[in-house]
Amino acid sequence: MNAFSLPVQDPLRPPAAPGLGRGFGFAVIAHAALLAALSAGVSWHSESTPAFEAELWSAVPQAAAPKEQLPPEPEPEAEPIKPPPKPVVAPPPPPPDLQAERDAEIAIAKAKEKKKKDELEAKRLAELEAQRKKDKEREKAERERLEKLEKLAKQEKLEKQEKQAKLAKEAKEAEAKKLKENAAATAKAEAQRQENLRRIQGLAGASGAPDSRGTALQSSGPSANYAGRIKARIRPNIIYPETGVANPIAEVEVRTAPDGNIIARKLLKPSGDNDWDNAVLRAIDKTETLPRDTDGRVPSVLVISFKPRE
Repeated sequence: MNAFSLPVQDPLRPPAAPGLGRGFGFAVIAHAALLAALSAGVSWHSESTPAFEAELWSAVPQAAAPKEQLPPEPEPEAEPIKPPPKPVVAPPPPPPDLQAERDAEIAIAKAKEKKKKDELEAKRLAELEAQRKKDKEREKAERERLEKLEKLAKQEKLEKQEKQAKLAKEAKEAEAKKLKENAAATAKAEAQRQENLRRIQGLAGASGAPDSRGTALQSSGPSANYAGRIKARIRPNIIYPETGVANPIAEVEVRTAPDGNIIARKLLKPSGDNDWDNAVLRAIDKTETLPRDTDGRVPSVLVISFKPRE
């Protein structure tokens, strides 16, 4: 490399801005012109006219001449009165042709403005109509939705009622079936009981017919005076004040054990006098045991009538 070769541009450095030298030259020229203008402006104010002063001496004193009297300054002239401004006169109307053109332009402008307003109004009406259609469609959809919900509610209610009716019917049928089964079981148990009773009676040597429903070994009734003996045993235990003239009849069923002990009593036919009926039942309970008949047996079931006066 010799001394006249150009420096090599570093590839990592940014390139120089174009026109930088020219811009710098313009800036220097502008600043020099500005300085020259400032110097010229200052110099013409700083120059002053040279003044000469001299003193005169004389051998003989002399009086000084009177001072020069300057003429009086003229009085300022009165400012002339300005005439009033002229009224503004409107320009003359344009020729007929220009007026017609202006009228046409105004009419066209009005027509355009009217057309624009009509378009805006039509657009507004179209938007209102579209909104009205949307509202109508929305109301229709809402009405259809409500009708569908109401229909579903009615269908669900109907299905629920049908289900309840079906359940009630099934429950009623189950109850009837249960009652029927209970009745059948009761009848079967009664038949079994009767069969067992007949079998026991047959084993014990009972002499009744196969269709007999009695429980004694032989079919025989009490003796003729047995009822009197029973009443004679129970009546001393009846406590009843005979104050009335009536003579009511109380019919009582008495059940006894084979040894004569009273195991149950029931009022079959009330007398109409509760005091008399209760007195008879209390007397039977107090008696506890009935006497045996002439054959040595005590009937298992007796129906006895009691009156206050016999």
